[in-house]
Amino acid sequence: MKKIILLSILGYCFAMVGCQKEEYGLPVLKDALQNDALKRKFGPNIAGQYIDFAYAIAIPATKGKIVSAQVEASIPGGSQTYFDPKSYYTNTGGVDVGVEVAGASVNNGNITSINLTKDTNAVTFRYYYQVPEAAKGQEVSFTFSAKSSNGETVSYKLGPYAISRMDMVRTLPVSDNNLMFISIADMKVYNAVQAAANPEKIDLVYSYKNISGASFNHALVAPSASEYLTGITLPQGVNNDSKLIRVFGLQDRDLSQLQYALYVDDVDLVQKDFSTAPNFALDMKVDYGLWIETADKKYRAYVYINSVNNSGKSAVVSMKRIAMN
Repeated sequence: MKKIILLSILGYCFAMVGCQKEEYGLPVLKDALQNDALKRKFGPNIAGQYIDFAYAIAIPATKGKIVSAQVEASIPGGSQTYFDPKSYYTNTGGVDVGVEVAGASVNNGNITSINLTKDTNAVTFRYYYQVPEAAKGQEVSFTFSAKSSNGETVSYKLGPYAISRMDMVRTLPVSDNNLMFISIADMKVYNAVQAAANPEKIDLVYSYKNISGASFNHALVAPSASEYLTGITLPQGVNNDSKLIRVFGLQDRDLSQLQYALYVDDVDLVQKDFSTAPNFALDMKVDYGLWIETADKKYRAYVYINSVNNSGKSAVVSMKRIAMN
């Protein structure tokens, strides 16, 4: 709607010849310390993962040099929160190039600081905030600030940004007659011995069957779906009736770690309707996915198929999971 209104106004101006064209001029550099920041990460902000930012600082050479920079987060980041000590620029080929200008950054509570080791009056740092478990379901804001050699200070605020309630795990290997028991609660894959020790936590069984005239192949089924588990002896107590919805075309970028621009977020899992969902998914292939609701309805998940190996009767899967309140 906003685009339509804007275009209408522009069209009116051109039609009436009443809008004067302004001559373009290069932006004038302020005679003081300046800064700017932007969030570079797209998609949900998940605990254990990073939110990365670009922080640009500049001061006229006649005024001094940049001495230090810091970021104060409203919620302290994880232990791996850090400033990259390099300043980045984009070369003529469109590639980001880093030049080291500072020492290692230091975390002190909710503040991450860095001191420059090279004289410079313009830098663009990368700041990586590791989302802590304590931030799940909350919002986090950031205050970037810098100091120059002439005593000037400047700051820039970003946020707040919502932190997902989801958990995520990548590249879990599954294999027929071995690592075939998947726990959504634990976000792990178990063999038969391990599954027998945690029967109530097994939500999916992976198997591979090459059946003539049937599209079975790589399958993920609920332990209760006995008709699809012929030839498999389940450990005692493994009998959950999970609900599954097979899907293609939802190549979540976080799970695929590829170029796709699709993301499964909290709301996707919470609002998914499992009322008519079956308890089996057959013929799973690369880039296919699976919505899952556990039998006790405590968890929902999205499982993505990263790769399959027919001859090895195995696959690799990744998972996003949310606890239902």
